[in-house]
Amino acid sequence: MQHRAAPGGTGRNSTGQAATALAKPHPPRLDRAMPFLDPLMPAPMDAFDGAPPAPDQPFVAIGDVHGRADLLAPILARAAAQDLPVVLVGDYIDHGPDSAAVLRLLQDRAAQMALTCLRGNHEDLLLRFLRRPRKTGRLWLRYGGRATLDSYGIDDLPEQITLADLVTARDRLRAAMGATVTWMQSMPFWWQSGNVAVLHAGADPALPLADQLPKAMAWGHPDFGLVARRDGVWCVHGHRIMRRLTIREGVVSIDTGAWKTGKLCAVLIGAGHIKPF
Repeated sequence: MQHRAAPGGTGRNSTGQAATALAKPHPPRLDRAMPFLDPLMPAPMDAFDGAPPAPDQPFVAIGDVHGRADLLAPILARAAAQDLPVVLVGDYIDHGPDSAAVLRLLQDRAAQMALTCLRGNHEDLLLRFLRRPRKTGRLWLRYGGRATLDSYGIDDLPEQITLADLVTARDRLRAAMGATVTWMQSMPFWWQSGNVAVLHAGADPALPLADQLPKAMAWGHPDFGLVARRDGVWCVHGHRIMRRLTIREGVVSIDTGAWKTGKLCAVLIGAGHIKPF
């Protein structure tokens, strides 16, 4: 059994022209192109030209949590009771009501079960804020960062925030998070078992996953979901909100906007099947 979790490598463009030739003229947006599936039914797999999914062992993948500890806890408990490994696609923080509780829950469960927490763009942005609050602070706040600050008791920031306010908020957040910062810095950008990979936002379909830029994994790639991979690897991802579990040509989309819909998508992936968990 072999699982791979990697922080992403250095991207190469040598195959870019060949991959571009596969793109359809005026391709639709990924979320509009994918069919919506009944979340209670097993997902069909006849649109992908690769082999059926074949991870080394069955595992559970969980979509973007965004502060919904109340939705995450029962899924983790159910997976632990069945002794199933769990991989989360990232975006544990921001927007939702309790980012701090989600991070504590994940750290606690990681000591008790096989749990892999990938880095999403929101974790990436928070870490950038901790390094350079003046440069990235306002952007992070626009992307839901105030909810994370609130969950750590930092709820007194003015609406018209100054650069000095951002530095102060950074210092208070770093102190409140403690060792959680180091844990977040260690989060890999992707994970793979057999012919199934999990990542947050996407990947360049022209490159092997081991050669991807971290930016593509965390923030997405314009060809992801529109140009088919040629290596037969299934890609499970979050980042882009879908109404329900959606599968198209080897791309498995599991972000159902839990922070505003109250629905956190989790799927069980095993030999020849992908189904709601």
